[in-house]
Amino acid sequence: MSTMTGLPQNSAQRESLHISSVMAATDFSPASDRAIAEAVSIARHYGAKLHVFNIVSSLGIRLSGAGAMAAATEAAWRDTARLEEYLSLNRLLQGVNASCIVSTRCVYEELESVARRENIDLIVVGTHGRRGLGRLFIGSVAEQVFRNSSCPVLTVGPRMTAEWHTESAATERPVLFATDFGPASLEALPRAISLANQLRRRLALLHVLSDVPDPGDHWVQALEVIKLRDRLKATTIEKLARLIPQQAALNQEPAYMVEFGEPAEGIIRAATFLHAGVIILGLNHKTHVETASHLPWSSAYEVVCAVQCPVLTLRNH
Repeated sequence: MSTMTGLPQNSAQRESLHISSVMAATDFSPASDRAIAEAVSIARHYGAKLHVFNIVSSLGIRLSGAGAMAAATEAAWRDTARLEEYLSLNRLLQGVNASCIVSTRCVYEELESVARRENIDLIVVGTHGRRGLGRLFIGSVAEQVFRNSSCPVLTVGPRMTAEWHTESAATERPVLFATDFGPASLEALPRAISLANQLRRRLALLHVLSDVPDPGDHWVQALEVIKLRDRLKATTIEKLARLIPQQAALNQEPAYMVEFGEPAEGIIRAATFLHAGVIILGLNHKTHVETASHLPWSSAYEVVCAVQCPVLTLRNH
């Protein structure tokens, strides 16, 4: 069994994405239904064990006393049993070793605890893509999970149209790796290469540059801006190409892309243009994550909500 649990690992383990144990988080909303379906499919594809983690939100329940929490927990177990029955009756778990977990603790803290205990290699979570006050429960849970999880997290957004690991569209749906050239993304790159090889897909490397180059103290004509952008793009593509080690042995020649603008917008445009099958983001492990990264965590959530493929986030150690 793989030991990719966020604990210190050797180089070989960090440079590949082994999936022998998958956990899907659910609150029985349509968003989490998509996550369960994806997790089941991944578990079957990789021959991995599946854990279904039932989220019992304590928001407002604890204020009503122990009786309300006990009733909510009992209802959660009933829902879980019905889910197991549904999956079994429809033969969706055929060939999959599955178990269910129900918890009333803080969701992401319990997820992390279970992930370590069960040697989880991948957490799958769904989001409905709401913002503001509507981003409660599974929406905010999804963001908290990939903010805090020490193992890879696959987030399934509301626009997802195809499974990430199927091989039928190998040339049309590449693996898109977005990098800011920082330590977190560079640490995630070997796994992106490994996944592209596993899926026999093309790897596309993307960097998003600032929208308008700083002209300094003088006016810049439009033609000068175009030339400057072209030079910046060429330089950045050369920098992206240098990231791929000679021993990578990719199945296909990688693609290199440069977008201009805000990071989230650039990633969304690139994913749409490429019809990406999965997006990989390496994110920083920082106490104040909102201000510590070129790609803020809120931007990662914007990407998840807008693209038609799942997003795999890898937090650096």
